[in-house]
Amino acid sequence: MAEESPGLMPETTARFAASWQAVAPQGKVGLAVSGGPDSLALLLLLHEVAPRNFHVVTVDHGLRPESADEAAMVAGLCNQRGIPHATLPLSLAKGSAVQERARHARYAAMAKWALESGIVALVTAHHADDQAETMLMRLNRGAGLRGLAGMRSVAPLPYSPDTSLTLLRPLLTWRRSDLARIVEQAGICAADDPSNRDHAYERVRIRAVMASTNFFDAKAFATSASYLADADAALEWATDVIWKDVAQGKKGFTWNACPDLPYTLALRVLERILAAFGAAFPRGPELARWLEILRAGGVSTLGGIKGDARAGPWRFTRAPERRTVLRDRSPKNG
Repeated sequence: MAEESPGLMPETTARFAASWQAVAPQGKVGLAVSGGPDSLALLLLLHEVAPRNFHVVTVDHGLRPESADEAAMVAGLCNQRGIPHATLPLSLAKGSAVQERARHARYAAMAKWALESGIVALVTAHHADDQAETMLMRLNRGAGLRGLAGMRSVAPLPYSPDTSLTLLRPLLTWRRSDLARIVEQAGICAADDPSNRDHAYERVRIRAVMASTNFFDAKAFATSASYLADADAALEWATDVIWKDVAQGKKGFTWNACPDLPYTLALRVLERILAAFGAAFPRGPELARWLEILRAGGVSTLGGIKGDARAGPWRFTRAPERRTVLRDRSPKNG
């Protein structure tokens, strides 16, 4: 095991070792480090637990003049510790939905890097405060069980062309203040991103509300998210069982849907059917409306898939493409 960094206490290392063992895969992992306190703390912790089994990647969005220096700072820390490091430069334009676009571009770039580098999983520093903020934002949007379960400790890597790549979050039970203390005690000056204080962003507004009172308990939110994730996994297990009764034919699927099947499970089976056709994932209200029509014995199309419940079992086939009729709109003589 590598020599401990200044200020990194044995009990802290032991705590992280338990967190890491709960998610650690077989094979080489990549650690996403921006230069902020959260990801720098994860870098220090992982170096104690797995000093020879990870690479570090930093994405430079090019949105701030300081970003190149921050990436260089991370590269220097990695070089001091003998950790392989790569910087992925991006060219993003400022404007509307910049955080969403940056997130998409960041994960897509890291997924490409992971595949090229033989990385099996990407590790990020999402923590309990992030989890609480995510849950509050989703509550405010009327999210269902999947959304309220928040971030998972193990999940598919977003925007990856390879579904075998996973995203690992070993710090979901750790507080932001715990991580900042680790970096401070190590004598490292973390990068400061001013967008984290910009109230134009929803997450920053939610964070300010949570910080304004002692009413919110981030750890309790993280615990609730874990329970909700377990409930979501139970529904997926039940859906797996029901899926065995969905018959696949040459043209599509047939499902003899139980009339009293719980609403949520029926929706999940319909999602599976759409996914099997390769159809785009629908919005929740659209899927709910489709289910209502089918339960009423009707016929309806969603995402190019026709569902027909007019006689007996529900049948699902690809809807015929609409034909475009070209009409002669030229002036007529006479």
